Amino acid sequence: MGTNFPQSHHLQNTPFSLPRKQFLTYILYALLPLALFHYLLFNPLAAPKPPLLAREAAPSQHGHAPVNALEEQLPPPPPGRGGEVLALGETQGGDVSASGSASPACDYSDGEWVPDGRPPLYDGTSCGTIKDGQNCMAHGRPDTGYLHWRWRPRRCHLPAFSPEAFLRWLRNRHLAFVGDSMARNQGESLLCLLASRSRPDLVYRDGEENKFRRWVFREYNATVSIFWSPLLVRVVEKAEQDGVRHNNVFLDSFDERWMSQLGAVDAAVLSVGHWFLIPGVYHDGGRVVGCHDCADLNLTETAFFGVFKEAVHRTLAEVARRHGADRKVVAVTTFSPAHFEGDWDKAGACSRRHPYREDEKELGYTENEMRKTVLEAVAAHAGDGPLRFAALDVTKLANLRPDGHPGPYMRSDPFAGGADARVQNDCVHWCMPGPIDTFNEILLQTVAG
Repeated sequence: MGTNFPQSHHLQNTPFSLPRKQFLTYILYALLPLALFHYLLFNPLAAPKPPLLAREAAPSQHGHAPVNALEEQLPPPPPGRGGEVLALGETQGGDVSASGSASPACDYSDGEWVPDGRPPLYDGTSCGTIKDGQNCMAHGRPDTGYLHWRWRPRRCHLPAFSPEAFLRWLRNRHLAFVGDSMARNQGESLLCLLASRSRPDLVYRDGEENKFRRWVFREYNATVSIFWSPLLVRVVEKAEQDGVRHNNVFLDSFDERWMSQLGAVDAAVLSVGHWFLIPGVYHDGGRVVGCHDCADLNLTETAFFGVFKEAVHRTLAEVARRHGADRKVVAVTTFSPAHFEGDWDKAGACSRRHPYREDEKELGYTENEMRKTVLEAVAAHAGDGPLRFAALDVTKLANLRPDGHPGPYMRSDPFAGGADARVQNDCVHWCMPGPIDTFNEILLQTVAG
């Protein structure tokens, strides 16, 4: 049945009726939240950005996944010690809480060596890449205590090395170790650690004493190379058999044997130091600017610290100039101290069988200056771009391990000629397995952090 009431009167007498002006005001208030939600949802400038870990990994110009692990979906985390789990997405090695938030960066240099009863991942016979001079087990070193220590940082957790986790990170990537024999020592350590899970194939070898080598883990399409470059910059090496006892070091010229190859490398570990202590003549700008340990040459004596600093800073600056737009990690290993306490050619040169406590062995002036140079250089060249510089700070932990060197066991059966026989000792490089494996525990957290 129809009604004779005006429309306005009809509205006012329903349960939800309002005066027209008040009704319109309420409608506007109701629409404002909807408009704001629409703006946040569809405006790309206002919408919150997705987490870096959820971004799709874009291939590099070489067909590899980007090297910065924070720019891709990371592999499953490796198991830690005692059932703990480390998330590889942590920032620069910081521990990740149960909520997934990263804590401040871990200072792996501050810690202590503690007993560890677990066996190493490899031995002197299970890995074919150990340089003969570092194969202490195969050469008959009688004690094994040096194998059973682990580095424990004071303020954070360093997980045991996970070959599976490193190989997952290394999939479709190329990692290069560049530098002197310490770089080779660390590179071979990593190869042996990884070989405990996947066999590498040697695909390239060149140079005296295999100074340039390359391996491929075919299961992962992963590549590891070792480049010999004992001062990073160009050097004409000494040849004492020809009467040349000085290295000629060219500070204004780079070692293109590795620098020119860096474009095809996703991550590089640079490690130099000990060769700067060797007598050298230094060239810059086409002239001799000084020398170290060169009294016989009538040249100005120059402290090697300044030359080391110049070489490291100039090298990192050149890497940044050539590759600043690339997604690469360039890690620089700090100086690894020697532990000679006697003559290099007599028994007992480095005969200790236990680590030092921190209060027993402070860093010497040389070790401290070399370490500081690397830390300062990395900090000076670290930027916000895709190229990431990182310091692999191992000087303090290495300083506390006088027991980890080959000593006389750089040769098989060194005392066959009697206890008083002249025996060469190595108190610089590290037995494998041994303390240098810890360098690569930290490297895993550095490249994947």
